[in-house]
Amino acid sequence: MQLKLKNLHMTGIRGISRRWLGKAALAICSGWIFSAAAADVNTTGLAVTDKEVTVGILHSVTGTMAISETGSVQAEKLAIKQINAMGGVLGRQIKFIQEDGASDWPTFAEKSKKLLVNDKVAAVFGCWTSASRKAVLPIFEQYNGMLYYPTFYEGLEQSPNVIYTGQEATQQILAGIDWVVKEKGAKTFYLLGSDYIWPRTSNKIARKHIEKLGLKVVGEEYYPLGHTQFNSVINKIKLTKPDVIYAIVVGGSNVAFYKQLKAAGISLPKEKPLLLTISVTEDEILGIGGENIEGAYAAMKYFQSLDNPNNKAFVEAFKAEYGDNIVIGDVTQAAYLGPWLWKAAVEKAGSFDIDKVRAASPGIELTTAPEGYVKVHENHHLWSKTRIGLALKNGQYKVVHETEELMEPDPFPKGYQ
Repeated sequence: MQLKLKNLHMTGIRGISRRWLGKAALAICSGWIFSAAAADVNTTGLAVTDKEVTVGILHSVTGTMAISETGSVQAEKLAIKQINAMGGVLGRQIKFIQEDGASDWPTFAEKSKKLLVNDKVAAVFGCWTSASRKAVLPIFEQYNGMLYYPTFYEGLEQSPNVIYTGQEATQQILAGIDWVVKEKGAKTFYLLGSDYIWPRTSNKIARKHIEKLGLKVVGEEYYPLGHTQFNSVINKIKLTKPDVIYAIVVGGSNVAFYKQLKAAGISLPKEKPLLLTISVTEDEILGIGGENIEGAYAAMKYFQSLDNPNNKAFVEAFKAEYGDNIVIGDVTQAAYLGPWLWKAAVEKAGSFDIDKVRAASPGIELTTAPEGYVKVHENHHLWSKTRIGLALKNGQYKVVHETEELMEPDPFPKGYQ
């Protein structure tokens, strides 16, 4: 049957409500949480006992990507804590082994092999950049592991060993450009990105779409991860006067870029030029400073300011766990979905075996997602809405556009490969 997680009350773990405990007890009695012998639910030698199941968390908590990935670690740990409080998965408490990818792609590969081969984890929640995902993908496919990958990305990939909980290009890049052209009358674009696979491939897709619309790219530049000197490209932007700066700068470089943009006299609230990013979430704004990015737009599927009951409960639980000053961005929310989707697939399959979990994943629905609702497509990506947010001085985004319906994921859009 198709498992719907309609009754999971996502409240903070500190001070769990009696009502929630009652629901957890009902779930156990209803057979949602059923403890079978380890041999029956684990036939492939994974790290599963009668009482525990071990998973992996693999993100950068050091290096230039730590500013972006720390939120994913926090979200995954919160989801695991909440699931454990409800009785775990198939009656087992989730134990996690955390590894640091250290913003280094060979390190990600090394750590993923350790988790799969030595630790025999039942799933891994991890990676952020496409470079790190590409580095670990052959290992997950070789050793038949399951990765839950949370970041919006360029698409052009589909693996039986990955569940992509972030958006792909049609849901973010194409939809965002369509919005800025229709609503803002944009005709010229300056493409800017960090120098690795995701920004370059994303801008390749963006350029194709811009040119298909009969519009023009007036500049395109890339800089290494961790780069902090953007004055030369800012001068080029001032000379070419594009309608839109299309920015895919990632990690700590964002702090320097947006501060230097403002210092150079480019006022984002005036929208001349308008800035549209697909890489700056609330997590990055915490480092950038709201006053330095106020007036920019972002194309994402989730913003902390979303006004729905699921998100209010999620934000409350997140702040209860990590402090009132914490912020939550798109990838953090997508990372939070990973353990819940894995739990749903395991319980639908009645097994931790990777092949059975994979077979059970398409069609899984999560009605309690902070973004509202998601569903796993046969291509292992999620149906989700596309939203446009306007950056405010307080470090949050105001949602100014939202698609009426869920967008079907299409990682291989025709004409963009």
